[in-house]
Amino acid sequence: MKSYRKELHFHLDSRRGLVNITGKVQAAVNESGIQEGLVLVNAMNITASVFINDDERGLHQDYERWLEKLAPEKPYSQYQHNGFEDNADAHLKRTIMGRETVVAVSNGKLDFGTWEQIFYFEFDGMRDKRVLVKIIGE
Repeated sequence: MKSYRKELHFHLDSRRGLVNITGKVQAAVNESGIQEGLVLVNAMNITASVFINDDERGLHQDYERWLEKLAPEKPYSQYQHNGFEDNADAHLKRTIMGRETVVAVSNGKLDFGTWEQIFYFEFDGMRDKRVLVKIIGE
């Protein structure tokens, strides 16, 4: 069994944003040489998420509206966490959308269902963030 580790780096110019990282994850699988196994894709910051879904703009807008209803950014005073940073909503949004995803690797390719793609969702941007890609297999 082999393992391969790679970090993806992000710096979004806005507080929130969604990035399709499927191609970057597949590139890491290619670099690893692993043909059969699993890939873990993990947001390494507590105010960002990695998840799988459809790459459709309307759905992306729906996420933004839905998450803002569940954990509105403002007023900052509604949260106990806020003080040094006004990002309590980002922590809550990350909890809802999840920390990581795992995808099978078959014949050297990400083994997806119909329309599935991997996304990085930033909830407190404008600074450097990382995503871990860890691949194990043969």
